[in-house]
Amino acid sequence: MIHIDGSAKSGSGTILRYAVALSSLLGEPLHMDNIRAKRDKPGLRPQHLASVTACARMCGAKVDGAVVDSKELTYRPGNRIQGGHYHWEIGTAGSTTLLAMTLLPIALFADGETAFKITGGLFQDFAPSAYHMQHVFFPTLRKMGIEAELDVIRPGYVPSGGGVIQVSTRPAGVIKSLKLLSQGKVKEISGIALSSRLKEQRVSQRMAEECRKVLAGKGYQAGIKTLWDETAPQAGASLAIWLETDSGCLLGSDQAGKRGRSSEEIGGHVARSLLEDLETGATVDRYLADQLIIYAALADGVTEYIVPRLTDHVEANLWLVQKFGVPTQVEGNTLRIEGIGYRRAKG
Repeated sequence: MIHIDGSAKSGSGTILRYAVALSSLLGEPLHMDNIRAKRDKPGLRPQHLASVTACARMCGAKVDGAVVDSKELTYRPGNRIQGGHYHWEIGTAGSTTLLAMTLLPIALFADGETAFKITGGLFQDFAPSAYHMQHVFFPTLRKMGIEAELDVIRPGYVPSGGGVIQVSTRPAGVIKSLKLLSQGKVKEISGIALSSRLKEQRVSQRMAEECRKVLAGKGYQAGIKTLWDETAPQAGASLAIWLETDSGCLLGSDQAGKRGRSSEEIGGHVARSLLEDLETGATVDRYLADQLIIYAALADGVTEYIVPRLTDHVEANLWLVQKFGVPTQVEGNTLRIEGIGYRRAKG
């Protein structure tokens, strides 16, 4: 049985989610304690519980301690990962994208194609943006032979949630390693400025205008599409931009709206964050930096890429895959991960 101390490194829910995903794939029972011990509300929150129970359903796992506020659980995976169609409701504005991030590695090795619809929050602080997943994360995974698509069916924001995404994927067979060691020159910058129930306040336009202004100050032009939505249960907004370089690198930046946060603040922040990552010479952005680690760990071969900086999430994910026997190395800002060449057992 693998033992994971949930208070290690960042002590975040990411450790829990990826530990359960890796346990499901490798067929190794998992015991985890001190779950989210460093957080203001330690233990399993509804969104973390949703990740555990969803993984368990897909692979027929038996779980002890899967209740809200639990700080300890034991997870015993089954021997088959079932594809098919799933629907999960987080029940709060908890992140749909974080649940999708947890399930995707498992779904890649299911016994057939998999689609899951998830209801909850889509755009919020401290969680991946659905647009970043669509335009940066998934296209980068395609370079590793992973076929996955994300559709935004309805936006959803804090505190009401009610947003819906759908993720579809095919079995991967094997994940290819990835080498991104040269940033290259920027080819183009694109983006989406979304607002729900805020058309009269011109929120989408104002976010996009300020973002373009900051980027133009550094000599970059950006094609940002403005969207107005009336289907979300509440008002909200999100801005996401991304760039592609001539060496095939994708970097993105995003921020959600929040009470007291102006459209101009969002536009400026998103532009400056992208420029900051670009100016480091990195080949991935601050989000991809940790998101790719689990796929590199499962891949066949050595993956190498340059991160903008070593964040808590990068360090935590490297530590976690090491616990599952994956060698990793950090030289400056370059990560080197020796994948285990994972393949789903037949039968």
